Parts: sequence; C-alpha cells; structure tokens
Amino acid sequence: MASGIWTPWAGRGVQGVDVSWHQGPIDWRALAADGVGFAYIKATEGEDYVDPRFAQNWADARAAGLPHGAYHYFTLCRPGAQQAAHFIATVPREAGMLPPAVDIEHRGPCRHGPTMSDVVGESRVFLDTLQAHYGVRPILYTTREYHDAHLRDLTGERFWLRSLFVRPSFRTSDWVIWQHHNAGRKRGVSGPVDLDQFRGDEAALARLMTPTGPST
Repeated sequence: MASGIWTPWAGRGVQGVDVSWHQGPIDWRALAADGVGFAYIKATEGEDYVDPRFAQNWADARAAGLPHGAYHYFTLCRPGAQQAAHFIATVPREAGMLPPAVDIEHRGPCRHGPTMSDVVGESRVFLDTLQAHYGVRPILYTTREYHDAHLRDLTGERFWLRSLFVRPSFRTSDWVIWQHHNAGRKRGVSGPVDLDQFRGDEAALARLMTPTGPST
C-alpha cells in the first residue's frame, strides 16, 4: 500500500507530485514505487532563474521511468516572450515528456520596473511560444484568488488548479490536474511534498505526452 496521507479521492485518477529544490535530493525510484504516476519538476522562474535541482531531478525522473514534465513560475516583471525563451533554453524537448506547465499566481509588486498590465496577453505569448517549440499546449497552474483577479478572460486553456482538500469549484470543465495537498508524504522524499491528481487514467495521461523528440 502506498504511504502518505489518506484522502477521500485516493485511487481516483492518476496520482502525482510536483517538486522543486525545496524537497532536496529525491529517490525517484522509491517515489515512483509509492503510488506516484507522474511528476512536475520546477525548471525556471522569471527570465533568468533556474531551479538548482532541475537538471538532476529531470535526469533521475527519466531514469526511474516516471512520466514527468517541467514547470515555470511566471512573474509579472518581464515580458512573456523573455520568460518563454528562458524556459526553452533550460528544458529539453524530449519525446514522452508531459506538457510544460506555467505557474501563474504571482501578485508582485516587481522590485525593478513596472508590473505588467496585460496579464492575459503576456500569458498567451508565453503559451504560444512554448507550444510552437514543444508541439503541445502548456497547462496553466493557478489559484482561485489569482484566477478571479486576472485570468477570468483566458479561454480555451487547460488548467492545473490548487484547491487544498476540496474539489475545485472553478474552471470545473477545464482542469486536468488538481493540486489537493501541500504537505503530503511519499517514500523517496524526506519532507512534505505537494500532491496532485490527474483527471483521467494512465492511458489519458499518456495521450498528453509530447509525441516528438528534439528538433533537428
């Protein structure tokens, strides 16, 4: 039986985690054997930050055979095109990777320069640029508060929603991943880890994966 915190939705859909340098070294084979069917790994933030454990986590998840994707923390301090270029320079395009994800929840203010005024427009630039490069539309991670303040007019997208302990009550037809716990426990991770649920079975998850490898 998988370790960790029991939840009423356990066993429904494919269970996953999202990680960054905060989790420290991870035993990816142990994690994959503990009821985890996918993982999202933090890669970048803004236009110049790279998560210090991204490269190792990416390689180890691949070696463990665990479906995985990378995510970017979007700030309101640099244009979407600059942030997309930074992500593309950091994250390889590999056959079988999950769609890129973008975490849009930053409230600012920016330390240097103005905060972007057109969040939806800059977000679309970021999404379009990544889609052109990776061949798959990215997924948007957000919270209810941020969505209602900035993203209500964003249409036609797939969402990864943070809604701790309760099923999401917004974007009910649009979400594909639900982050339902922020302090789960899994073998292979020494401390707390975010827990997620994919809205579908393993076959549906496989259909999300990038079909092509590096461009030539």
